Amino acid sequence: MFKKMKIGLGITFLFVLAFVYKRSRPPGCLFSCERSPEHFLMEADDVSQKSGIIFVEATDRLLIPPLVSCSVESAARAYPDRPVLFFVKGMKNNTWRDSVSTSPAFTLLSAMENVFLLPFEMETVFQDTPLLPWYHKVNPAQERYWLHVSSDASRLALIWKYGGIYMDTDVISIRPISLENFLTAEDFQFAGSAIFGFSRHHKFIWDCMEDFVQNYRGEIWGHQGPRLLTRMLKALCPVTNFHNVEDINCQNISYLHPQRFYPIPCGEWNRYFQVWEKSPEFNNSYSMHVWNYMNREHKPVVAGSNTLLENLYKTYCPTTYKALIQGPVGSGP
Repeated sequence: MFKKMKIGLGITFLFVLAFVYKRSRPPGCLFSCERSPEHFLMEADDVSQKSGIIFVEATDRLLIPPLVSCSVESAARAYPDRPVLFFVKGMKNNTWRDSVSTSPAFTLLSAMENVFLLPFEMETVFQDTPLLPWYHKVNPAQERYWLHVSSDASRLALIWKYGGIYMDTDVISIRPISLENFLTAEDFQFAGSAIFGFSRHHKFIWDCMEDFVQNYRGEIWGHQGPRLLTRMLKALCPVTNFHNVEDINCQNISYLHPQRFYPIPCGEWNRYFQVWEKSPEFNNSYSMHVWNYMNREHKPVVAGSNTLLENLYKTYCPTTYKALIQGPVGSGP
């Protein structure tokens, strides 16, 4: 117990040091001032004593697309007083300088005061969780959906260790959510795993990690993600249908109406790439899940197209829009 207290005090001390350093930077530098490269890459324990917004790039790619950049930037703008932790699997300690200098998205994100780029190693992330024995046993080459199930596991472990809000990298934040412990309804049947938030070391997340291992069925799409959160929630409460646009409380866990994060359902994802006669306000939503995995044709956001997604970029991630979509004046999309 004494050892754990010492570790906890040490982590808190590092949090405070890093937070004071960040706040000592010149005013007006949240989204524009250059930072020394030494501060792009940090340990997660060094970032802040506040719980943050967590993103994970679970592939090895380093040239991240505009949508990922938009997701991180929009969160940094919606939550200016909280750290935004972007864990990147392809970013190694010995190559991170080149990664930042050669990636336009990393360059613009690393200039934002509350965005932190962090290395992502599953072995480290799963330490001291029920997921580590599973990770040592599983054979990724034999897993049909390895990228997805490993990402499902990682988000649970990261929220358990650090607390805060997890978001997929195709979620555009439009306003902050003040709730601490919440799940989101993807539709009227299933909880979604693209966005959820919990305090550090919350029992629900630990129970989810145990269920992840005990009832592992990686060959079934969604079994380790949305279906896991759904069955764990139903084990706590007999979740009923939503009334109007009202949320549900389940043993101090808020279960949020689909309109909060999924105002455009999965089957209608193409509406993001359409021109709307009237610009929607999405007054009942905190964020927009863009359903990028449905975009199998890799439709881009085109400057001047006036689609819904282009307008979301302009409003909620203008730096990404100008740098990665619009480009220099006169250069075209």
